[in-house]
Amino acid sequence: MAEISAKLVQELRQKTGAGMMDCKKALKETEGDIEKAIEWLRQKGIASAGKKSDRIAAEGLVETYIQPNGQVGVLIEVNCQTDFVARNEAFKALVKNLAKQAATADSVESLLAQPYVEDESVSVEQFIKQTIAQLGENIQVRRFVNFSLAEGTQGIVDSYIHTGGRVGVLVELNSQTESAASNEEFQALARNTAMQVAACPNVEYVSVDQIPAGIAQKEKDIEMGRDDLANKPEAIKEKIVQGRIEKRLKEMTLLDQPYIRDQSISVEDLVKQVKAQVGEDVQVNRFVRYVLGEGIEKQESNFAEEVAAQMGTK
Repeated sequence: MAEISAKLVQELRQKTGAGMMDCKKALKETEGDIEKAIEWLRQKGIASAGKKSDRIAAEGLVETYIQPNGQVGVLIEVNCQTDFVARNEAFKALVKNLAKQAATADSVESLLAQPYVEDESVSVEQFIKQTIAQLGENIQVRRFVNFSLAEGTQGIVDSYIHTGGRVGVLVELNSQTESAASNEEFQALARNTAMQVAACPNVEYVSVDQIPAGIAQKEKDIEMGRDDLANKPEAIKEKIVQGRIEKRLKEMTLLDQPYIRDQSISVEDLVKQVKAQVGEDVQVNRFVRYVLGEGIEKQESNFAEEVAAQMGTK
């Protein structure tokens, strides 16, 4: 039998909306005949489920998984079409399992190709297709990130989920010793840091020195062009702009934020307090925040028109 090309698999996916592994299997079963492969998928009930992939999936859940040792963590977003399905127990169980499996994946594609944890006779992608058929909605693994402590590094990976799975945060904090990493104050700092990131949507960096030079320059160009500075002498303009830029950059950094549980101190002050308590240097290394559906353009539909279309009437 001739080898099944990636181009042929892609063509079948575009025609049916079926998953990559399903399309590949269909083409193998039909010796590369794309029309017969479409029929094969329809017979298996896969193509009809695949057609739901045309529907916009902007609801769903943001979920996390932390290994028991706290050295590996995952933040994942899985989308469906409605909040009703997002609250379904089968969907929630799927998302939890996907978060756990993503700990060993390096891309969405590699995650989809893994055997599914609760039924290794099918891939993750195939199980998602089965769940689509069961729940009647498009389901997509949109994105995930996994953090692992570097070899020889001490610390902890922790997470926080806010507002029923609509906002999620993954953080990594580092210490110098294993004993500090297991200290209750250090572990509380990790959880409070994750909560802080969830509460600060404008925060993108840990500290000012992590902000790329290009971002700082862009902010300077914006400020230099403001109308209220047009008639100022250049030296005065530079001084005003510098003050504004420093303020703007601090708004983008975690350590410069007022601590949400005690507005009289900054997050940097909180970190210093924990340093003193554990007796060694501790640092916030990195974080990622997901907001459910951010950047997805939700489709607006007229319910009456949708019903009429399904009934074949105008």
